[in-house]
Amino acid sequence: MAGATTAQRGNPGSARKGGGSGSSKPSEQPGSSGGSGPQGPGVRRLVRRLRHRGPVLLALLAAVLLAGGGSWVLYGSSWLRVEKVTTSGTLVLTPDQVLAAAAVPVGAPLVTVDTDEIAGRVRSRLPRVDSVDVVRAWPHGIGLKVTERKPVLLIKKDAKFVEVDASGVRFDTAAKAPAGVPVLELSAAQSPSGRRFDEERLLHEAVGVAGDLPEAVAKETVQVRVGSYDSVVLELTGGRSVVWGSGEQGEAKGRALTALLKAAPKAYHFDVSVPTAPAVSGS
Repeated sequence: MAGATTAQRGNPGSARKGGGSGSSKPSEQPGSSGGSGPQGPGVRRLVRRLRHRGPVLLALLAAVLLAGGGSWVLYGSSWLRVEKVTTSGTLVLTPDQVLAAAAVPVGAPLVTVDTDEIAGRVRSRLPRVDSVDVVRAWPHGIGLKVTERKPVLLIKKDAKFVEVDASGVRFDTAAKAPAGVPVLELSAAQSPSGRRFDEERLLHEAVGVAGDLPEAVAKETVQVRVGSYDSVVLELTGGRSVVWGSGEQGEAKGRALTALLKAAPKAYHFDVSVPTAPAVSGS
């Protein structure tokens, strides 16, 4: 048949060497028997291990590449660098003053900016700043949120006024007395308690009294006069005066004074040294 003829032509020696089987046994290649050749048991085990761990190795490689790429984006590229610095919360200070004190490194990688260092610079260079929050505003910004100290008392020094906050910190000097902040007058030189309570201690007592005043009363308080630890007198607008006593029970005294001012708006003298038994006269 034609098909058989073609097959025979393709294998001219098959009838002579086949031994009646019609096929010849392929010759063995070196190492194919699994002995000591390059494709022996050790190599096959290695191949199987690589096949089994391939996905893990690929995942590790991908993680390394991603980490390297992420580090480059954060530190080496121009994508995440400081381009803009904003401020908020200023009252007396100007934004430009805060920006100059902060000295944020514009152009630096945002991730390398030391926010604590910036906050420290602002507080040290601007004593009026009580606290400042420095935050990264991704992708290109730094935000400075400032909280300023508020004066509760003024100490007159020559023709200027030293501002003192509720913690007793002298933080700034003003050429003009801020509105609504009372001036301290210490007259404790002849006080019997002068040795025990020096001027610094009396200053803190006065600051405590000023800090306990209700907002409406504080705005009308012109002066806080301290004669001794337990002799504090407030001078209000309109020539009115208030015997406050010591700095103890400040909140209760503030509530009592607020009630008296409403009940006797035309009175000139108030006494809240014993807040449970306040008194008023001169109405």
